[in-house]
Amino acid sequence: MRDDRGAVTVEAAIALASIVTVVVLCIGAIVAVTLYIRCVDGAREAARLAARGDDASAISAAEKVAPDDARITIRVDGDLVVATVSTRSALLPLVDISADAVAVMEPAAQYEATVTR
Repeated sequence: MRDDRGAVTVEAAIALASIVTVVVLCIGAIVAVTLYIRCVDGAREAARLAARGDDASAISAAEKVAPDDARITIRVDGDLVVATVSTRSALLPLVDISADAVAVMEPAAQYEATVTR
């Protein structure tokens, strides 16, 4: 008959490591979804304000809403303003999180450059 002493300890250690891994991945997913929602909100605000021709307020509003280390880009594509906000999650550093928002340029608005922060 074989000696099975210690087998339960090894199984418990493997189970505990698996549970910790799953919990960390779940928390990382929740953080990623939260960052994505903030990127969507920041891009929406930037596109809306830039479409009105208020580029300084567009960047400022996006910075307030978007994650702290987010990259904000606003560009004009014909009569559309496209705002992109992108960032990375601290828990999942290999995952890029970004959101785009598009708004139609208002007739009186003047916005001709691409702005990146």
